Amino acid sequence: MSDLVCVGAISGAFGVHGEVRLKSFTADPLAIADYTPLTLEDGSGSFDIQITRETKNGFVARMTGVGTKEEADALRGTRLFAPRDRLPQLPDDEYYYADLIGLSVFDAGGAPLGEVKSVQNHGAADLLELIVPGQSKTVLLPFTQAVVPTVDLASGRIVADPPEGLFD
Repeated sequence: MSDLVCVGAISGAFGVHGEVRLKSFTADPLAIADYTPLTLEDGSGSFDIQITRETKNGFVARMTGVGTKEEADALRGTRLFAPRDRLPQLPDDEYYYADLIGLSVFDAGGAPLGEVKSVQNHGAADLLELIVPGQSKTVLLPFTQAVVPTVDLASGRIVADPPEGLFD
């Protein structure tokens, strides 16, 4: 497990005074400001964040060291990370997305299905994007209790009961 967890991303500038559009990946979206300073994945930069208002797809925020529209635009697509020890402990049946990436996925009989490439959420439910051995395309597996009854972080494996036809 990584010491850093992605908690948000910058989607571009807002206005001409250096504010940014911020998308939060935290369970309580406003809580992203509680985990500051946030860093870049490689640790090369650190930012304090002050949320100034909500927008349709996130927040508008001021960041330390960002004072112009050009500086804010340069950060478009930048992911922001918080140290794991600053984040709340999760119940046994909840997971940070970062902890699922790279886990091996098996069916109930023990046959390998693939490896978790990413965790996605397009509004309806979480999906595990799996890299399937011998295939060039990925498969999106619903991340629900019915489809994924077992996540064993300690052994690095997930047991899934995929819907019929998903891997055809």
